[in-house]
Amino acid sequence: FEVRDVHHSHYGRMCPIETPEGPNIGLINSLATYAKVNEYGFIETPYRVVDKEKGIITDEIEYFTADVEDQYLIAQAKEPISEDRKFVDKRVTVRYLDEVLVVNAEEVDLIDVSPRQIVSVATAMIPFLENDDASRALMGS
Repeated sequence: FEVRDVHHSHYGRMCPIETPEGPNIGLINSLATYAKVNEYGFIETPYRVVDKEKGIITDEIEYFTADVEDQYLIAQAKEPISEDRKFVDKRVTVRYLDEVLVVNAEEVDLIDVSPRQIVSVATAMIPFLENDDASRALMGS
């Protein structure tokens, strides 16, 4: 990991496609789709709250800064969810700090709002982005 590489705290805040790595990082910044700047100037990203007592994914959305987000186990937006708003699988893939873990569904604290929240609006409009080469995605955005 280098000082000028994309960091895990950029997830949902800065678009990794439009924000350059290397010596130009920080010179060109593109906010991710749902990111917002709070009253203190920190970039926040939204998550749906998981009610651990009931084991359901609520409609409550909370915005978190990177330092607060580090305290939680966060599931991907693409995790299968049943009609009664519970995780279909007993084990769920989550992010915690800079690691990807597989934990029991009861341990999940938050879930991403959308699979598109990691990229900017322009980048999100590229069809089949997940199958494109990074340089091609950059040209498309």
